[in-house]
Amino acid sequence: MSVLALASAGLPPLAQAQTPPVAPSADPGLSEGVAATVNDEIISTYDLVQRMRLIMVTSGIQPTEDTIPQLQREALRSLVDEHLQLQELRRVEKENKIDIVATDAEVNDQIASWAKDNNSTGDQMLARLAAQGVGAETLKSQIRVDMSWQQYIRGRFGQRLKIGDDQVKATIQRLSEEATKPQYQVSEIYIDAARVGGMDTAVQGAQSLIEQMQAGAPFASVARQFSSSTSAANGGDAGWITSGEMPTEVDQVLDQLRPGQLSRPIQTQDGVYIIYLKDKRSGASATLVNLKQIAVPLEGEPTAEQLTAAQATLEKVRPLVTGCADLESKTAGIEGILAGDLGEVDISTLTPAFADAATNTPIGQLSQAVRSPGGLHLVMVCGRRQSGADALTPEQVENRLRGQQLSLIERRVMRDLRNSATIEMR
Repeated sequence: MSVLALASAGLPPLAQAQTPPVAPSADPGLSEGVAATVNDEIISTYDLVQRMRLIMVTSGIQPTEDTIPQLQREALRSLVDEHLQLQELRRVEKENKIDIVATDAEVNDQIASWAKDNNSTGDQMLARLAAQGVGAETLKSQIRVDMSWQQYIRGRFGQRLKIGDDQVKATIQRLSEEATKPQYQVSEIYIDAARVGGMDTAVQGAQSLIEQMQAGAPFASVARQFSSSTSAANGGDAGWITSGEMPTEVDQVLDQLRPGQLSRPIQTQDGVYIIYLKDKRSGASATLVNLKQIAVPLEGEPTAEQLTAAQATLEKVRPLVTGCADLESKTAGIEGILAGDLGEVDISTLTPAFADAATNTPIGQLSQAVRSPGGLHLVMVCGRRQSGADALTPEQVENRLRGQQLSLIERRVMRDLRNSATIEMR
């Protein structure tokens, strides 16, 4: 469960608060049992019940005979992971003599920041949780580990990641090509079968979550609590996607959903998806290009000698220009040359020769000479996109690739910690 759930979901009004009838007792004054041990550290039954209450408060899922076992499994898995993370952070602190784990002040500042976003205060937020049976330390301990772990992963691995220009360009090219395909605006919940104890458990859990959402639990809140996807922090919002970006099994279902529909559990190789289709649109039908040109004007029907001379003039200018930014400045003042910005145009509206140059010339390079009734031209493509698509900037693409790689690294780190740990469930 991600503590980011509280940042966006807020808490239900006190008048609607329900204390979930879960067992064992959440009263710290009563005797506590041992729910699990993680490398000899105890997770008590009180800790477990507290985490279950927090999940229910922030997700809107109601405790029933079917959901309580699922809530218990999710709460226990979260607590086990957090113990492993905190143990690793303490080990790194000791070995490197540095401070990683968030302080009380940092945790309180985070709570105050979230409360402010919900027009409240930190004390009011904690009071509303307390009214629903969730102790302040339950929230604070979770925030402490989550903040510290994310900072550690970014600090240790983020600077080592090298996203090359070739990766960015290849991704932009792929997105541009895929923009002609149907596009879907989706939210997702992904249940990792390995994390929940097998595919059957994942499918059953997905079906239970669907029933809860059909009964009124908000999709975004459920996604924040139960999804293993990187989109969980955003309430499952995956934005606009095209066919091929998700597993084949998901693509097949997307094509059949209507906007506003919730999918059935979609089983894939490693887990189960729940998809909510917000909207869909046809693929882009037009390619738009930003063009600049260098031209030698030729009036009427030029002779072969005039065409040869114009070609020679353009070839002398070619090596002077390094890109779109300096095209006009490098050609200014050269006799017989006109240079300028043609703006953004639809390739389909261009003459065949210009359309061919605009399609096949790499961005930032000059085309071969193009003949028109007005003269001889070199065309430079300064940008190319599909109409109807929200084109990403190179910086946005780089950030997306970096986030995806960090997520994969974090999963591998957690897998290794689990494999090397001694974990006993009671």
